[in-house]
Amino acid sequence: MTASRYATTFLRCRFAGLVGLLAAAAVAPADDPPPFPFLLPEEKPEQPLSAAMERLYDQYESPTYRTNELFTAFRYTELTGLDYAGHDGTITRRDPSKVIAANGRYYVWYTRRHTTTPPRGAAAATDTIPSSDWDLSEIWYATSTDGFHWEEQGVAVPRPAKPHVGWRSVSTADILEWEGKYYLYYQGFLEVSGRRGDDCPVAVSVADSPDGPWTPTHKIVVPNGPEGSWDQYSIHDPYPLVYRGKIHLYFKSDFGLQPNLIRAQGLAIADHPLGPFRKHPLNPVINSGHETTLFPFREGIAAIVIRHGNEHDTIQYAPDGVNFSVASSVSMVPWAGGPFVPDAFTDTDTGRGITWGLSHFTSLGGPGKRHSILVRFDCDLSLDLEDRNLKNSEYGLPPEVYYRSKLNAAQRERIAEETQRVLEVAD
Repeated sequence: MTASRYATTFLRCRFAGLVGLLAAAAVAPADDPPPFPFLLPEEKPEQPLSAAMERLYDQYESPTYRTNELFTAFRYTELTGLDYAGHDGTITRRDPSKVIAANGRYYVWYTRRHTTTPPRGAAAATDTIPSSDWDLSEIWYATSTDGFHWEEQGVAVPRPAKPHVGWRSVSTADILEWEGKYYLYYQGFLEVSGRRGDDCPVAVSVADSPDGPWTPTHKIVVPNGPEGSWDQYSIHDPYPLVYRGKIHLYFKSDFGLQPNLIRAQGLAIADHPLGPFRKHPLNPVINSGHETTLFPFREGIAAIVIRHGNEHDTIQYAPDGVNFSVASSVSMVPWAGGPFVPDAFTDTDTGRGITWGLSHFTSLGGPGKRHSILVRFDCDLSLDLEDRNLKNSEYGLPPEVYYRSKLNAAQRERIAEETQRVLEVAD
């Protein structure tokens, strides 16, 4: 549509809307409020509104997702350069860290498992057979000059000797740069994953360069909570940002009883990367989500909340980095997203947002060969990007994707019995 045709159409809509309002006002009782405008106002109208329309203006930063800076569609691209042994389940790469830029290239750290067999469950686990996809893992890293093709550089943090933290497995790393040094935070397993849950505290290794060598502190920097607390068993997915002059380390914990675990996210704050970290008294600060993906945004912190909880698949925002509210609902959200966050460590007072990163796809390889792969995602959660294609909420998937989420045998049997009862009554 040309600019002149667009202007003509716009004026016609405005005129039609005005005529509609006048007509409605002519027939409406005198004490009724005017109807809601045909053209959506950018500012909340001064008239009685339903709870839904009040929320549209009060909760979201824009009344339409197309102009909401914290709404996006996600696009995915297969990475090149990483081998998966024919997808036989013996090699997995998952849980990427934030991506950083240094030495003229991008860096990412991730959980890498290379075992003689795929995972076999906690009961069958041994010193060489993993119980889960992240059991018997190490922290490796890769570099890239374009964000699409990655070259694996080798191990960053190997499993230490028993009884040091992480002797069973080290996984789910994230990176911090602070005063010229680099810090890798990760989960340190002290037992086989899955025997109760995923019980592990947070450990850290330190280096002068993103290429290492990394020196483990062999200390727990963020411990589990006391008995009876929500985080008594696990501190997962440590995710550090520099905010308001301090290290803000967000984390996830599982609480409750199997199989109905609840996932929520907390915050620990320190003046130095090695602590001491003080857990925030309002924890959990996010009531949903399976992994931690956050970034500075304007004066606060934004979070991508995925998979679990009442507020799963949302983008949330906290002007103070603590009190989060839903800013948008999103689809096809990256699992374990590790975004490129240029201002993650600059202590900015105006966070610019993110446009891409790495995440993982899990459960590849079919029965008995489960493993995960790293992929790239792109988005528009940035104040500096205006990509209308990434502000489109429409997406289409082929039918076979939906059919994979099929009913099991017990459900089909239940439906057949219900159908028989209904038809017998209707006969």
